[in-house]
Amino acid sequence: MAQLIKLQNYISRYENDLFHYPARFFLLKKQEWEKFQANWVQQKENVLIEPELKNDDWLAEEVKEKTGLFRSFFSKKEKQLPQKTSADLPEEETILSLTETESLHLHTVEDAKKAFLEKMYSFQIKWASSTLFYSSRLDHKYYVDEKLKFLLKRLPDTFLILYEPVFRFQKAVVEMDIIMLTPTDVWCITFLEEQNDAVFIGTADRFWSKRHGETETKILSPIVPLSRMETLVKKILEHEYIDISVKKAVLSRNGYIDYLNAPGGINYIDKREFTNWFTSMRSMVSPLKNIQLRAAKALLEHADSVSARRPEWEEEEL
Repeated sequence: MAQLIKLQNYISRYENDLFHYPARFFLLKKQEWEKFQANWVQQKENVLIEPELKNDDWLAEEVKEKTGLFRSFFSKKEKQLPQKTSADLPEEETILSLTETESLHLHTVEDAKKAFLEKMYSFQIKWASSTLFYSSRLDHKYYVDEKLKFLLKRLPDTFLILYEPVFRFQKAVVEMDIIMLTPTDVWCITFLEEQNDAVFIGTADRFWSKRHGETETKILSPIVPLSRMETLVKKILEHEYIDISVKKAVLSRNGYIDYLNAPGGINYIDKREFTNWFTSMRSMVSPLKNIQLRAAKALLEHADSVSARRPEWEEEEL
């Protein structure tokens, strides 16, 4: 499950300590799955539990060897996890609780896995919009955002996602689409999805054509926001002397992109190529890399955050 390190202009846990929270997320997810499945088994005592329930390979972490940076993370974190406070306990121990009513609808192992990932998704939204002391005014559309769910639930946990981040750059506020940091590359991504089987015809102009059935309309070229995003990302990374590959992609899971004589440097990944590309992303087994975390930290330092002190802390001070 990919990690959501920045959402819009909301304050994020990862902004506080980027070198701490990826490993914390890894451990917390593993611990919560063990509690979740134990809770489910207890509530389904009369159901035959399939042997694969004990196999946690689907969590992705178990597939990887704890080598390199991961090993250094876990050797330290497992021995030196911070002491829990009364404020931490509700956030870590009750977020994934399974009610008896919910368990009645979980008939198979796959049902339990899907329910767990859904709860983890909501937990990630919380981490991406609040800290212990501060929180941002969250637009609840992100709890049901299909593209965000697709990326987080299906990509490896070593992938770090900035989703619709807002950057302040040279006194200007710039809204971006999606930045995905893998252990080897930084991807600037724009989705181009409307009606199923729509055909997008690329041009060098500011507008493209979209054909669906007998209808043809003009749309803003996705290259415009994509190129702007790449330019700003590269400037930030170059300023911090971070040498990591930056790639661009226009993604369409349900349509087709036709662009004759398309300029180089952009990956046009439509319905014909998306499955292969996404499978290659999901199969990446490399652990988190130091340069990846440094790149993420540099981007977060330039990202805008709007938040207010959490009400419970205001009340306590009064």
